Amino acid sequence: MISVVLAVAVAGATAAGSAATADRTVVVADAESGTHLLEVPADDGDEVTLSYTHSVEKTPIEDIYVVDGTALRMDRMVFHSHGAGLPTDSQIEQTDEGFVLELDDTYEELGVVPGSIAGHELVVDGERYDLVALSDGPVTISVADRSLGDAIADHVLRPTLEMTDIRMMDSL
Repeated sequence: MISVVLAVAVAGATAAGSAATADRTVVVADAESGTHLLEVPADDGDEVTLSYTHSVEKTPIEDIYVVDGTALRMDRMVFHSHGAGLPTDSQIEQTDEGFVLELDDTYEELGVVPGSIAGHELVVDGERYDLVALSDGPVTISVADRSLGDAIADHVLRPTLEMTDIRMMDSL
């Protein structure tokens, strides 16, 4: 019975199309325990932004990364003032967005200590996640491959199953 339900679930996931077919997951985990606090589907090339406020200058900063396999490639930093800890002697371009520093560094994992003054947020696919509210201390941000189970859960086993799917499973 379980194998039949699983077969139906896999078929449903395949038939569901590309509604939620991300092949990666951005993971925010507690740095000490490794417990996952947040998992967000993402695809190669998607932007992941760490957004926060400079503690002294009180201006916004965005560290913008791109999902590159199971790594995060830092694409650019956007900021609005020069202050402690911000670049001053690099190739900085002033644009409508603010000061932009193009970068090309790759990270398997980012360490962040979310703080209420900085108001750290993670932005994935336009959705903002409050890292301060999510955690009680340091977190890591990484990218993992999505499993078949994740795909099935996204397409079939979520609470918003259509009634036809429920009737089909009941008739088995």
